[in-house]
Amino acid sequence: MIIGGGIVGLAVARELTARGARVTLCEKEERWGAHQTGHNSQVAHAGVYYSPGSAKARLAVAGNRSIVAYAKDHGVAVKECGKLIVATAPSELARLEELAARAAANGVPARLIGRHEALEIEPHVACLKALHVTSTASVDFPGICAAMVEELTAAGADLRLKTPALGIRQRSGRVEVATEAGLIRADRLVNCAGLHADRIAGMAGLHPAVQIVPFRGEYYQLRPSAQHLVNGLVYPVPDPTLPFLGVHLTRMLDGTVHAGPNAVLALAREGYRWQDISLHDLWAAARYPGLWRLAKHYPRTAVDEVARSFSRRRFAASLARLVPAIEAADIIPAGSGVRAQALRPDGSLVDDFLHVRAHRQVHVLNAPSPAATAALEIARHIADETLQD
Repeated sequence: MIIGGGIVGLAVARELTARGARVTLCEKEERWGAHQTGHNSQVAHAGVYYSPGSAKARLAVAGNRSIVAYAKDHGVAVKECGKLIVATAPSELARLEELAARAAANGVPARLIGRHEALEIEPHVACLKALHVTSTASVDFPGICAAMVEELTAAGADLRLKTPALGIRQRSGRVEVATEAGLIRADRLVNCAGLHADRIAGMAGLHPAVQIVPFRGEYYQLRPSAQHLVNGLVYPVPDPTLPFLGVHLTRMLDGTVHAGPNAVLALAREGYRWQDISLHDLWAAARYPGLWRLAKHYPRTAVDEVARSFSRRRFAASLARLVPAIEAADIIPAGSGVRAQALRPDGSLVDDFLHVRAHRQVHVLNAPSPAATAALEIARHIADETLQD
């Protein structure tokens, strides 16, 4: 049995079914990919940012190839557009060269280019130098989910929407999951519950060494009159002292240009707006020492991100560092997503993919970006772990 019907849960179900397992997949929402999968920026990452040798690096590089191939094979919208990571200040040039070295170590096709060549790709960009990452692609991830659902249905998998897990126990050598429709008994349990993965693990009797803390990423999009300012994907050089990549510009598959995200603490695990408040989730976050230690590490960043959340002018100013012609009047709100970020008690973010095993169970406790990119590769790894007993 698999709990969680986002792209990772569906991919794991597909992989296990292909290996001959009979699979039941339960998703509490009324549609597949309702949360992180359905609220991302459609980017299939190349693997340039991640530490060489890390699971993120290995799975992202392989995942970029496999997810693009899957999309093409199943008629899902995909565009191999590449992206520019641009240095806009002299202080960023050394970090850009470090990224180029990391890309080379990870086997990512990328090259450093000068300002004039960058302007041929993105005529309106501000740039001293850029890293052109050619394998970055745009993919319709909800479309990937729909294709997997078709495959699983044809293979006879038991797919259940609107079926939350209410309780989990081990009994008579099997795992039993209570649902409103009754008990589901399985030989193996895989937890791919994303925003609620730590709670599902706790329900199964584990005591995870991390807690999920939800961060909301808020997006704007360029008005139609300003969309000509961006041809593809434009990213800043990330600040290594900060946990997120910073706001960037992404031309979506439908031709719109999205800008963002910033990163603020969500007031609910499914808190896509400031108005979305869960006292239960807030209390769980507030009493977790890791959150306060994280805030202590990044006090200025936290204040800046919240201020930008409430100020279109501040948000536009961040974008203008990349494309100077963008003004506050050029952007309009475009929704948000919530990232399920595993946080340790010492306040450090879990930077790599993380799963834990128990008897007859595998719990995926950290699978943020680039998990959608790497979903097929993560699924192979989790299937190996699930079936090796």
